[in-house]
Amino acid sequence: MPMVAGKVALVTGAGAGIGRATALKFAAEGAKVVVSDVNVEGGEETVAMIGKIGGEAIFVRADVSSSKEVEHLIIKTVEAYGRLDCACNNAGVEGKIAPLADQPDDNFDLIMGVNAKGTFLCLKAEIAQMLKNGGGVIVNLASVAGLIGFPGLSPYVASKHAVNGLTKNAALEYAKQGIRVNSICPGGIDTRMLDSLAEQSTGGAQSTHEMMDPLHPIGRIGTPEEVAELIVWLCSPRASFVTGANIPVDGGYVAQ
Repeated sequence: MPMVAGKVALVTGAGAGIGRATALKFAAEGAKVVVSDVNVEGGEETVAMIGKIGGEAIFVRADVSSSKEVEHLIIKTVEAYGRLDCACNNAGVEGKIAPLADQPDDNFDLIMGVNAKGTFLCLKAEIAQMLKNGGGVIVNLASVAGLIGFPGLSPYVASKHAVNGLTKNAALEYAKQGIRVNSICPGGIDTRMLDSLAEQSTGGAQSTHEMMDPLHPIGRIGTPEEVAELIVWLCSPRASFVTGANIPVDGGYVAQ
């Protein structure tokens, strides 16, 4: 039986990468999907891809750093499908690589605004709706940078540590009301974001795979689809005793 049959799932940042793979996996496992992104073209393309595999989805544009846009996103979700059962707060940005003393203030504000505040605002709105439903499941996208430090990425590291902290607190506050909240902490995953970080780090002297594959004990970076498998499992009844966890999916990176 499909893992999330009959459920309504929301995925932010679903216009590409992990978000797109997660939206497709939700659809393949029986959920109706609300695809959200600031990139309209990418989001609509994800909806079309879901349609091609026989799934059902709508696109709602939303900037997760705006409380009004997040609230509108939840309203449109309920208007379309009547409820919200599962949410994956995936939208995020990586920003610029530089030592902390050289980090521009606006880079910090951008990263914290999308990654930390955006997760906070989505949690607020999603939990409020799930309380009306009688429960639900939320998965936040953190990073191995939410577990350990990375020189040159202080704003990003701070934002992802914040995501893990918000996850733990929300899980504790709403466990008795039937809402589970977890975060996952991907290592290097084959996405545009990782390509950007590799380009900034090496100036194009090395490809993403040349730079990142050897850093992972498993010998390679991961795929968005591998991350999506974990996200949808966490949202399913199969993970009914899992809440408040910050789970690495990183090919052994943080075990080193």
